Amino acid sequence: MSQTLQAIRGMNDILPNDAERWEAFEELVRDWLAAYGYRPIRMPLVEPTPLFARAIGAVTDIVEKEMYSFTDSLNGEQLTLRPEGTASCVRAVLQHNLLYDGPKRLWYAGPMFRHERPQKGRYRQFHQFGIEALGLPGPDIDAEQIIMCARLWDDLGLNGDGGIKLEINSLGEAEERAKHRADLIAYLEKHVDQLDEDGKRRLHTNPLRILDTKNPALQAIVEAAPKLIDHLGENSLKHFEGVQQLLKDAAIPYRINPRLVRGLDYYNLTVFEWVTDALGAQGTVCAGGRYDGLVAQLGGKPAPACGFAMGIERLMALLEAQGGLLEAPAPDVYVVHLGEAAGRLAFRAAEMLRDTGCRVVTHMGGGSFKSQFKRADASGAQLALIVGDDEAAKNEVTIKPLRVEAEQQRVPLDEMADRVGDWLYGADEDFEED
Repeated sequence: MSQTLQAIRGMNDILPNDAERWEAFEELVRDWLAAYGYRPIRMPLVEPTPLFARAIGAVTDIVEKEMYSFTDSLNGEQLTLRPEGTASCVRAVLQHNLLYDGPKRLWYAGPMFRHERPQKGRYRQFHQFGIEALGLPGPDIDAEQIIMCARLWDDLGLNGDGGIKLEINSLGEAEERAKHRADLIAYLEKHVDQLDEDGKRRLHTNPLRILDTKNPALQAIVEAAPKLIDHLGENSLKHFEGVQQLLKDAAIPYRINPRLVRGLDYYNLTVFEWVTDALGAQGTVCAGGRYDGLVAQLGGKPAPACGFAMGIERLMALLEAQGGLLEAPAPDVYVVHLGEAAGRLAFRAAEMLRDTGCRVVTHMGGGSFKSQFKRADASGAQLALIVGDDEAAKNEVTIKPLRVEAEQQRVPLDEMADRVGDWLYGADEDFEED
C-alpha cells in the first residue's frame, strides 16, 4: 500500500473557507494601496543566491541558516527561494531602470520561504504584502507609510484594545552605527560569560541582533547596553524628529523602542514595527523602515528608499483572535431543479443571471428538492431559483427568499433578471414578508 503524500512541514494548504477570507482581505488591501498611489509589481519566486547575501547580509540568521538555496543542475547557478521581497523588488527596479523618470511607489504580494522551525505564526512558506517607495528621501514618506498602516488597521477593526501597537526607532547612518557598534562590542565583551550561544556567535558579526534577544536571562544586560539613539548625529535626529512630528499631527500613538533594530543589514534611519500581544511569541505583524543604501549596494545609482512588509498569516490570525474575520462572499442565487427539461432551463436561467453580475451556483448531482434546498441554505445564498417540470413547461422560474420569511414568486423567464435584481438590491415591494 503506497504512503499518502502530504504537504511539506511548514508549507500549508489554504482551504476554500480560509482562501475566500484571504481573497476578501487581499481585495481590501489592494484598494487601500491604490488610495496611496502604489502600483503592483511581480517578481520571480527564485532569485540568484548572491542577491540575498549582498542585500540582507552574509552573517544574518536568514542567510546563514534559513534560506532554501540549491544548485541548478542544468547550469550550476546558485539559486534561492526568496526569503523576503525587498531585495527582489530593488533588483527588478534596477534591472528595468524604473527610476529613470522619478520616484516609484510599488507593492507586491506572494509567498516567501525560510527554513525555520514551524510554529503558529511562523511557517516555512508564508505570505506577505510588501510595500516599497524608492527615490523619496524625506521623513514624510516614512511617516506616510506608518500612517497608511494605521488606516488599514482601522479598516480591519484592529486598533482597539488588544489590537496593534506601533514601535519606532532610528538606526542612524553607517558611521553612527559603526561608533555605536564599537561601544556595544566593548560593553558586551565585559559580559561575554553571561551571553548565550547566539549572543557569543553574534558578538563580532551582528551585535545589534543581541539587543533583540528574547532570552529573559539577558534582559538586564541588554537594558544597560549603549543605545544607538545616543550616537545619532544632527541630521539623523532631525529626520527622526520629522517622522515623530508627522505621527503626532496624525494622532498616531507610538513608543520609541531603542532595542528595535530589525534583522536585516540594509536598514538605516527610521525602523518600525506594528506588534500585538494577541499572537503569543509571534507578535510582529508588520515591519519595515528606510534602506537608503540598498540601491547602490546592488549596483544602482544611490537612491533613497523605504518600505515595509506585513504577514498575511499573522494578520488573519489576529483578525480571528479579535473576532473580526472577514466574511467569505456567498452566492447571490442557488438554482435548484428537478427533471430533464427543468435542468436545461436552469442552465439557461443561471447564465442569464450571471450576465447581470450575479454570483450563481447551479445545483448538480441530482437529488430531491428537499436535499437541494439544504445545499441552497448552506451556501449562504440570498435567493433560491426553483425550476421544476411545471415551470419548464411554461418557461417560468420561481424565486424564493432564503434569509427572510417572505412569499416566493413565480415569474416568466424574461422577467427573472429584473425581479432577482429588485430583490437583491432592495427595490422590490412585491415580496411580502410573512
